[in-house]
Amino acid sequence: MTTELGYRRILVPVAANVESERAMDVACQLAVVRAGSITAVAVVEVPAVLPLDAHMTAEEGKAHQLLERHAAIADGYGVGVSPRLVRGRDAATAILRQAEVRRSELIVIGAPRRRHAGSSFGSTVEHLVKRAPCRVMFIGSAPIALHSAHVAA
Repeated sequence: MTTELGYRRILVPVAANVESERAMDVACQLAVVRAGSITAVAVVEVPAVLPLDAHMTAEEGKAHQLLERHAAIADGYGVGVSPRLVRGRDAATAILRQAEVRRSELIVIGAPRRRHAGSSFGSTVEHLVKRAPCRVMFIGSAPIALHSAHVAA
């Protein structure tokens, strides 16, 4: 009989949305059960017209805040997080590179649903699902609850 070890090396790309925070929450629950480790990755996307080492102080400051906020979620579970701020031309490629370097077994990413025709999720999520070296779990938006209005007669 074999024992399932689960996912011990989890990568969580962080973004400024509630789905990203939910993704960290799920990753922490998985890490607690399997004594796993989490790497939180914030990507600063550098436009092609700029060198990769261009000064992007404001963007890096926001990325550090995101990493701190997500680390606080993990702290509530008693799970340590290795924060990584990386630069890249596009988020998906930078995330995939980190997954390879860290030998991640699972990527847990928050995936807000889009409201227009075509793709249900953003290009970053689609790229990860197609090219990831490991499994990808995406945490979508919560379903919208419909409430009926009560009108007094």
